[in-house]
Amino acid sequence: MRGKFRRISLPRRLVADLMHASSGVPFVSLTRSLNVRAVVEARARTAQAPGWAAIFVKAFALVAKTEPTLRTLHVKLPWPCLYELPRSVGMVAIARVEKGEECVLFERVCAADEMALSDVDALIRRAKTAPLHEIPSFRKTLCVTRLPLPLRRLAWAIGLNFGRQRANFCGSFGVTSVAAYGPGELHALSPGPFLLSYGVIKPDHTVDVVLRWDHLVCDAALIAETLTRLEHVLGGEIAAELGAIRPHATPGRSGRPETGFEARNRPILTPIRPKTPPVLFDRTGLSP
Repeated sequence: MRGKFRRISLPRRLVADLMHASSGVPFVSLTRSLNVRAVVEARARTAQAPGWAAIFVKAFALVAKTEPTLRTLHVKLPWPCLYELPRSVGMVAIARVEKGEECVLFERVCAADEMALSDVDALIRRAKTAPLHEIPSFRKTLCVTRLPLPLRRLAWAIGLNFGRQRANFCGSFGVTSVAAYGPGELHALSPGPFLLSYGVIKPDHTVDVVLRWDHLVCDAALIAETLTRLEHVLGGEIAAELGAIRPHATPGRSGRPETGFEARNRPILTPIRPKTPPVLFDRTGLSP
């Protein structure tokens, strides 16, 4: 059948380079359902809830803060060795539409464990809407992608085989998801050593999380422990930080949300209650 030739666009060329760079990583996967009830309830009470991508980026960075292996890369030069980073570097997959074509680019989030959750979320949201030239990680990636094939292969070889450059190119972990498009497990590829993907939040407040890792860096026992600690961090530090974010505005007398000035200057009325004998409560805390 006779067809027609189509030129490979810049975003497709980037995906081809990523798949080529990921082909040498011996990935293994572990899937587990995590209970995120505390996070779901805390997000429901906030006025501007951070997205789940920001939540998982910071949660994984908090786990990696106390586990150096989760900040470790396998590099080949100057000789095969493990290269430990002082801080986590997250690479978040950002879906965009550029010139009518859907594409995926990667935003770099360094030391998310030291950032406020709202700042991580703002960084990711800006990467979804800001012009490409305003995002440093996009500029760098597309600059390499525009090079001819031999020069691209050379640039990626340098970026993958030296520890410091590999952290800049690939980060220490990645986060991706297709939950916005419906349920399903995503077993993606990445040149980085760890890649986390999550699904939709189920009615029982659980979410399926897939964690892929470079088997040259660690074994499955550590990954199983990491998912357990990730669940504890989500229900602990992350839920607590979400709870500290400004809650939904309460409706005023006119039915619209009150402003901060109106809430501060609202008169406090103390109701006058008639004197009645006290009501006794039983040991269960229920009134008779």
